[in-house]
Amino acid sequence: MPTVILVRHGRSAANTSGTLAGRTPGVKLDETGVKQAEAVAQRLADLPLAAIVTSPLERCKQTAAAIAKQYAEHHPDQHPALRPATDRRLTECGYGDWTGKKIATLAKDPLWAVVQQHPSAVTFPNGESMRAMQQRAVDAIRAHDAALANSHGNNAIWVAVSHGDVIKAIVADALGQHLDTFQRIVVDTASTTIITYTATRPFLVRLNDSGSELASLVPKPTAKGKPKKQSSDAVVGGR
Repeated sequence: MPTVILVRHGRSAANTSGTLAGRTPGVKLDETGVKQAEAVAQRLADLPLAAIVTSPLERCKQTAAAIAKQYAEHHPDQHPALRPATDRRLTECGYGDWTGKKIATLAKDPLWAVVQQHPSAVTFPNGESMRAMQQRAVDAIRAHDAALANSHGNNAIWVAVSHGDVIKAIVADALGQHLDTFQRIVVDTASTTIITYTATRPFLVRLNDSGSELASLVPKPTAKGKPKKQSSDAVVGGR
């Protein structure tokens, strides 16, 4: 089945100011974040990407645009050019009344401990539940994955640009873990997390990867010159 590369957006001013940005409009990459986006774009540029899908928030769209720009420069003969598509299901969790507040202030709220230890029980004040966030994000990834399998084949590789909590929730689902364990997962800004979904179970290929090569994701050609089809499942003992 296709392989999705989950990319967290580059660093924003909210990340360094200790503010829970959430869905606040106008939160963009800072100078470091722009460089991070360019770096991850460079790492992805040589892969045969089938699609780039992004959260509608500015910091993700900026990161997706950097990836698309680098890809176009490395694949000048591709027509039409690969352009990011927006999917609202990949947006940040709806933090409701917590949006825009300082983390230090929120940490004093009794709900903070529940968010850290029992997130499946949390619905943010006038906002979204964490279970709903996970469900719509996983549904989005699986839907795009299935569509790309139909249009580009089982060896397709594509990118989804989203947010830390969203990616952590997707990873927890892929690992078959309860949402209450997702705070144990770390996803840094501009990192890549890679999942291959199969008919029987997903495989977490890489997690929070910010530096390794990605060329090995491309299926090796067979003697006949066609990419070797990926197995539908792992062999006994691992993959």
